[in-house]
Amino acid sequence: MIPASFDYVRPGSLDEAVSALAEHGDEAKLLAGGHSLLPLMKLRLATPSVLVDIGRLGELSYVNDAGDHLAIGALTRHHDLHHDPVAMHHAPLLSFVAGRIGDPQVRHRGTIGGSIAHADPASDLPAAVLALGGTLVARGPGGDREIPADRFFQGFLESALTPEEVLTEIRVPKATAGHAYQKFVRRAQDWAIVGSVVARVDGRVGVALVNVGPTPVRADAVETALAGGASAAEAAELAAEGLEPPADNNATPEFRRHLARVLTARALAEAGL
Repeated sequence: MIPASFDYVRPGSLDEAVSALAEHGDEAKLLAGGHSLLPLMKLRLATPSVLVDIGRLGELSYVNDAGDHLAIGALTRHHDLHHDPVAMHHAPLLSFVAGRIGDPQVRHRGTIGGSIAHADPASDLPAAVLALGGTLVARGPGGDREIPADRFFQGFLESALTPEEVLTEIRVPKATAGHAYQKFVRRAQDWAIVGSVVARVDGRVGVALVNVGPTPVRADAVETALAGGASAAEAAELAAEGLEPPADNNATPEFRRHLARVLTARALAEAGL
């Protein structure tokens, strides 16, 4: 299908982008890589009257060592994150997950900020940031604000961002002790039917699940069991606790619960637990 008509704005700076959003409010949508927004527009599931194209704002593309954490610009491409030496050294989980997204075309155009702001529960990077205990930084008319990852994802394709805000930076603690991402797919470039992310960070273990609910979710029961001394196998059996997975052509809710347990067990083993 053909998208509905819209106006196009290409700001020259982050401040100009924030001003454009403040001017147009709910009628505007940000455009970065376009792999999430444009398909929705073609299906008329999204009909913004104004597109604010921030894809060329180089100030939002970087991976920086910020002391106790890594600071990643929201417009950093998946391909660049996957191959960045700072990310590979200090946050190898994010680097690895970025390299498993879609196909080369998607990885060369898609951005980490676009993936996270889109808040798709079947997406890979949101769960990775959640497992790491990351923080999202947003810029609005009132300045910057920090949003913990476990408060950012609020519903299906819904985040804590307001219509006037731009996601500018993703911050994750340095984590090199052990990590894993296991996902079940029909084809390598497909969305995960279910995925499980494990990250060892500062003496704790973070576990997050992909495509088992309306948002990426922390596997709280698994984390609590591990913190209490349970074995990896025992903890993995709790991965489906409290889940209400969706049903679709790929899997029933019960099959997704089964996959959550199996993939979490594999991920914990791969992470050295």
